[in-house]
Amino acid sequence: MKMGNIDDIKMAADTCQKMVDEIGEVFVGNRDILKKLLAAGIANGHVLLEDYPGVGKTLLVKAIAKTIGCDYTRIQFTPDLLPADIIGTRIWKQKEGVFELMKGPIFTNILLADEINRTPPKTQAALLEAMGERQVTIEGIRHTLQSPFFAMATQNPIDQEGTYPLPEAQMDRFLLKLSVGYAASLEEESTILSRRIAWQKEDPVGDMKPVITAEEFVHLQQLAETSIYVDQCILDYVSQIVRDTRKHPKAEVGSSPRGGLALLKLARSMAVINGRDFVTPDDIKMFCIETLSHRIILHIEYALDDVKGQDIVNEVMQDIPVPVDYMPRK
Repeated sequence: MKMGNIDDIKMAADTCQKMVDEIGEVFVGNRDILKKLLAAGIANGHVLLEDYPGVGKTLLVKAIAKTIGCDYTRIQFTPDLLPADIIGTRIWKQKEGVFELMKGPIFTNILLADEINRTPPKTQAALLEAMGERQVTIEGIRHTLQSPFFAMATQNPIDQEGTYPLPEAQMDRFLLKLSVGYAASLEEESTILSRRIAWQKEDPVGDMKPVITAEEFVHLQQLAETSIYVDQCILDYVSQIVRDTRKHPKAEVGSSPRGGLALLKLARSMAVINGRDFVTPDDIKMFCIETLSHRIILHIEYALDDVKGQDIVNEVMQDIPVPVDYMPRK
């Protein structure tokens, strides 16, 4: 596994901290959430934000896009949305006598798919190719999406009327499923109000300055992909967690191998954020719940008893010894 210059990684960690600080200027909340979202971006992965309305999901995604100097597009998913409204279509130009490609909003760096479960399965499926292969096919012609590209989708857990459950194949393509949550304290709640007064506007993102460019962010992605060492016992630890979710008696379907790959990608990204050139067990443990829970399908009797995927993951993690003899680097 290729090793990178530790000085490059430490510089990358400083940049990541500046990005987290810049996002924290407009978003009040748990800094671990910001680091996890940044790690998902560095891992070039998609995120599903399941949360209540009004907790700042859209503001958070816009702030991330502005901080890394990337294009950002928001699609409001509705029951009448068509696949062509997302990926685009070819239209006939009568004067020129040719068909011209009209690109859809998916041709961007960061896509906010707002209330993704309010659109029918056929339209949801239009995202599958883009999320899995970073390309779309329009009338038989493949079009590669620009880099970086990742989607951040939202869905509302309390208002189920008029919604369509996401298919398992699409859920599996989300690297993380996160919840922002309400303000954790009275102080945070008051800070949200006082900042709104200071901004004198609803959307402060326009005043933010990019910390890095999109090209530099791609370099961060490459650094995490090629320059972080993972010891064999860490790989075995991840594999055991994933396999045990499939063996759990309450799980009809456990995590796919993509879940293990997601854990590995996120752990390497978190190593970069923390200025290390190797992965630790804590990097893995930090993401297990958000990475594996949504990939587990419960037996119906346990689902009716309100057992959650995260309960399965917690039980699995308690039964597997955490490796302590891993090598920090070759």
